[in-house]
Amino acid sequence: MTIKIVRIDDRLIHGQIVQGWLKTIDVDKILIVSDEVANDEMQQVLLSMAVPSSIKLIIKNIKDACYEITNEVYENDNLMILFSNPQDIVKMIDNGIKFQSINIGGMHYAHGKKQLLANLSVDKSDVTAFLKLISCGIELETRALPQDDRYNAVTDIQKEAEILGIK
Repeated sequence: MTIKIVRIDDRLIHGQIVQGWLKTIDVDKILIVSDEVANDEMQQVLLSMAVPSSIKLIIKNIKDACYEITNEVYENDNLMILFSNPQDIVKMIDNGIKFQSINIGGMHYAHGKKQLLANLSVDKSDVTAFLKLISCGIELETRALPQDDRYNAVTDIQKEAEILGIK
């Protein structure tokens, strides 16, 4: 299995993914890992309509995704793994899955969140999850599209953790 990109994007599949990333990186499968989406048939149908026919969309809950990755179900695949939030990635890591780098593509502003960067708004739960990822040595880079400059968000997240009193 070759993981081409692990991305957090609260919209999951949209124009940036289809027109930007999929035209630049070589993937044959997109794996969406989300308990919520895995239990929402309508959302699954809508997401599948946005994916080019040459790419297989797989939607799994966290438990099943961990099992399949651990058991090398995707051994011969080039994967894009999409999450809607950092908390789900922490759950994967807690179940033994390892990631080296995570692209934060879009965590948009909503009530109760603070905008740290153009494409990164967080609440206390998000910051706590990101601190766990940082403690695991995972790179957290932000960019919307592959041609954008990579920006390391670790310092911004650590500063917000200090403001919130999270250690």
